[in-house]
Amino acid sequence: MRLDSPQINLIIKACMKASRALIRDFGEIEKLQVSTKGPGDFVTSADRRTEKILIEELQKAHPDYGIISEEAGLINKSNINNRWIVDPIDGTMNFMNGIPQFAISVGYEEENEIKCGVIFNPIMNEMFCAEKGNGAFLNNSRIRVSNKKKIKDSLIVTGGPKSMSKIKGKIFSEYINVSKNVSNVRKFGSAALDMAYVACGRFDGYWQRELNYWDIAAGIIILKEAGGFVDFFEQDDSSPLKRNILATNSNIHNELKELIK
Repeated sequence: MRLDSPQINLIIKACMKASRALIRDFGEIEKLQVSTKGPGDFVTSADRRTEKILIEELQKAHPDYGIISEEAGLINKSNINNRWIVDPIDGTMNFMNGIPQFAISVGYEEENEIKCGVIFNPIMNEMFCAEKGNGAFLNNSRIRVSNKKKIKDSLIVTGGPKSMSKIKGKIFSEYINVSKNVSNVRKFGSAALDMAYVACGRFDGYWQRELNYWDIAAGIIILKEAGGFVDFFEQDDSSPLKRNILATNSNIHNELKELIK
């Protein structure tokens, strides 16, 4: 891997450190499935512990950098030029059910642009990394988006509406429209990994409404550096940390965009 900025090295180190406890926690989940208490509280504490380790590691090197994180919220919010965007467990429902489809996701943003990022699935030992101008990698191998040319042949992934969504009907009708026009649609349960999977060609495209910025920050740079396109649509300026995203291999981008209009 030829990624050598201090930021990417710091993120990789923080992810590796945080993942050790997370792997251990995941091993405990199966025992909890049959307990009366259930895994909910346990997952919340695993989430917070992972976040705490990530933030501690990142702050050791740059105590003044801003941080946007799922659990801790905004740290050093006056620094908007240098920020870490942190999601300790993206795919908590999968994690809670013992499904190994979740990831730690950390992006580094400078002057409102994501410069580098890491998405790490510790159970599968798959680390997706990218740095602006230096390409995208899965572990030590360079990755590229698929070369699928037609939407009808494409495998698309989405996340569907969250349980609290007020626009479920709109999202379901979009889903129906897309699924009628593509080869297949999948729902895997981790926005970060959905982006990473488009970046390495496993999926040809991804779209989802009502995402949090930390779900996709690292994925933005990984996908762009792998040759893909990322678009945000129908942006609500009153919710700057919410995103509606469309991400593809670039070939099918316009066709998918038409289907979700």
